[in-house]
Amino acid sequence: MRLIPLTFSGLLLPLLLSPVATKAGGAAPKYAVADLPAALRENAHAVVRRQDELLTVKSVSRTVETVHRATTILDEAGSRWAAELVYYSQLNHINYFRGAVYDANGRQLRQLRGQDIRDISLSDGFSLATDARGRVADLSQPTYPYTVEFEYEVVSDNPLFYSTWQPQPVEQLSVEQATFRVMMPAGMALRYQESHLPAGTTPAALGAGAYAWEVHNLAAREEEPDGPSVAELTPAVFTAPAQFEVEGHAGQLNSWADLSRWTYELNAGRAELPPALVAGMQALVLGETDERARIRKVYKFLQANTRYISVQLGLGGWQTFPAASVATNGYGDCKALTNYCQALLGAAGIRSHAALVRAGSDEQDIRTDFPSSQFNHVVLCVPLTQAARADTVWLECTSQTNPFGYMGGFTGNRHALLLLPEGGRLIATPRYGAAENRRERQADVFLDAGGNATATLRTLRTGLEYDAVAGLPGLELSEQKKYISNRLALPNFTLTKVAFQPLPATAAVPGLRETLALTLPALAPPSGKRVFLTPNLLSRLPTPAATVGERQSEVWLDHAFTQLDTVRLHLPASLQPEQLPAPVRLSTPFGTYSSQLLALPDGTIRYVRRLEMPRTRFPRTDYPAYLEFRRKVATADKMQLVLLKTDA
Repeated sequence: MRLIPLTFSGLLLPLLLSPVATKAGGAAPKYAVADLPAALRENAHAVVRRQDELLTVKSVSRTVETVHRATTILDEAGSRWAAELVYYSQLNHINYFRGAVYDANGRQLRQLRGQDIRDISLSDGFSLATDARGRVADLSQPTYPYTVEFEYEVVSDNPLFYSTWQPQPVEQLSVEQATFRVMMPAGMALRYQESHLPAGTTPAALGAGAYAWEVHNLAAREEEPDGPSVAELTPAVFTAPAQFEVEGHAGQLNSWADLSRWTYELNAGRAELPPALVAGMQALVLGETDERARIRKVYKFLQANTRYISVQLGLGGWQTFPAASVATNGYGDCKALTNYCQALLGAAGIRSHAALVRAGSDEQDIRTDFPSSQFNHVVLCVPLTQAARADTVWLECTSQTNPFGYMGGFTGNRHALLLLPEGGRLIATPRYGAAENRRERQADVFLDAGGNATATLRTLRTGLEYDAVAGLPGLELSEQKKYISNRLALPNFTLTKVAFQPLPATAAVPGLRETLALTLPALAPPSGKRVFLTPNLLSRLPTPAATVGERQSEVWLDHAFTQLDTVRLHLPASLQPEQLPAPVRLSTPFGTYSSQLLALPDGTIRYVRRLEMPRTRFPRTDYPAYLEFRRKVATADKMQLVLLKTDA
């Protein structure tokens, strides 16, 4: 699986997460920092002084987006706003890109010049449409504060993507003034969804086909522990067409079925395979009665005989290469490889459906209540017909190494849109909860009388816990040791052995067994007659920061997991436990926890810890109770075992 950060390609244009532009001109000072209200400087690294966005819909096949933004950068942490990236592609071209920079008193220092603008590729390695490029300009200054002003206009012949207006997308950014206007031609309707607008904010009446929104004096916000991002909480307006046309292919977009039908029809008739390959697929599954095993064989063939390459241009961001082309060349983009796998399965007598999904390990799910183009990837959905209950196999077709049927953090736990001739529907991709996302560790620690130790750690990680370590077996030993050493929360140790063993391919979710051997000098040095040792070597859960003032956001627990630790302490005869701490058991809506120390008949001491956390959300008023649960867990995790030296 490609764990590649999501970048905004032509598919997602225009989702603006950087400053906007204006034409530099006139000698009169403007944007003086002294004019800023004190409330907008509080907790802010940058202030949007003025942001004006205009979406002009010319027709069903063309839109024009004009953006103007001036941003005062208060300190180095806000310097990201000194640069502006404008996206373009075969279907989107830039009319102009201008800018200027001003000192703290509002005097213009210089204008943006042509040689200041760089042209870069924006391919992200997995997206539906990756022919996107960008022009980027940086007006950073060595002395703070200063103000940058950018202005640009983009003409798009891909009107599937109307503007998203989000003037305050990140924390520690305040907004003095921001406006958003949309101009629609006669006979065309605008579809929009508002989110977190200030009370009383409604589209201004500008006449038929004209809409406008405006906000003022938005104080900077800070993200709170275990809460949503600021982008989920600040004002936004999402827009989408009701009808559109891309390079002569017209469609409706009033429902998910509309988008599904248009995409399906665009790619219909491209699944024909060479006769020899059809015969090969039939032979591959001949005699195999288990449906899942037949799918696995075809998927294994796909992975062994294809590779991902991004080759889409223009409409190719949506329309796949024919399956025969992939059969001949052995490569394709996500659409082409998914279409090819669908054709291979069809040759083997197995029905499947392509599905659009928003991919990205850090991505939130789509807005399911606002049908619009929110996707950047294609996967394959294979309904099982022989299962005792309704079941589905999901296939990531762009990776040569992805475990069979596993979506992971890249495309799991979200919604995908099935592409069907009659119009598809949203369907949930595989859900990975606490039962699937497990980390089970067994440790044997041999302590000597001087407090030095050796240890063997055997760890199994499954589900989303597996994602972070999936690539380790393929690394050189030195790289494996470097990665592991950076993640082991031990003050002083030496790795003497590293080994990995994957779970069998038939496991319900993929997993990796890791075996480590370590030396731990001065793990528990004696202090007089006593030795103090924390049995929980590696699984201490930190306490989240307390909220300053009243909590503003909900509690979002987005990663469910189960941790199970068993540590066996092998002690020398000269050390005996003075007293074992009492067991700890916690059961709350936020999670369950238990830990216990037991003295065993063979003279060893066994420590057992179990923590399970759900994937769920709670109202902000529950944060104190959640914080108390986390504090109790952190306290229990630091529990010390006191050993007495019997030979002292």
